[in-house]
Amino acid sequence: MKPTTRKLTHSALMLALALLLSMIKFYHFPNGGSITAASMAPIIIISLMYDTRWALFTSFAYSLLQMLEGFYPPPVQSFGMFVALILLDYVVAFGVLGLAGPVARRFQKKPLGAAVGSIVVVFCRFFCSFLSGIIVWGSYAPEGTPVWIYSLTVNGPIMIGEMITTSVVVALLVKFIDFQKLAGKSSAAA
Repeated sequence: MKPTTRKLTHSALMLALALLLSMIKFYHFPNGGSITAASMAPIIIISLMYDTRWALFTSFAYSLLQMLEGFYPPPVQSFGMFVALILLDYVVAFGVLGLAGPVARRFQKKPLGAAVGSIVVVFCRFFCSFLSGIIVWGSYAPEGTPVWIYSLTVNGPIMIGEMITTSVVVALLVKFIDFQKLAGKSSAAA
């Protein structure tokens, strides 16, 4: 199979799997958001298999799919706030998943690198959600509650759950599956 065809095929399959896993919710929080069946893992796997540019392309595509699947626009005051919502809740938040590979490749032990890469990018996604909670969703904070505490208490538990499930699943998959071989690369070249 040609390398580009292989990349497109793997990315399409992983995008479909990620979208499907995002619909399997272990717990749905009352204020919105949920812990899914490691829905970010397939995109992180693409980041581990291929170069950063390809991984960012795939994670950007995933951000668009997430936006189409579950976009909920809050009553924002301006177009700038609307753009901030799209960037922080979707484009940047899911786009960072493509950066797990460069983090993971710094480690000799692949499962450890995969786990650390997953934790780093899920934390970056949390930070985007945290900022969005302050900038865009802050009007939903109960009266008297600082918006940063509101954002932390809404987004923190969700992202901690996602971080645990995603990092464990990715590390286990990397331990038992040679993704470099699947990508058409020899393990020595990885």
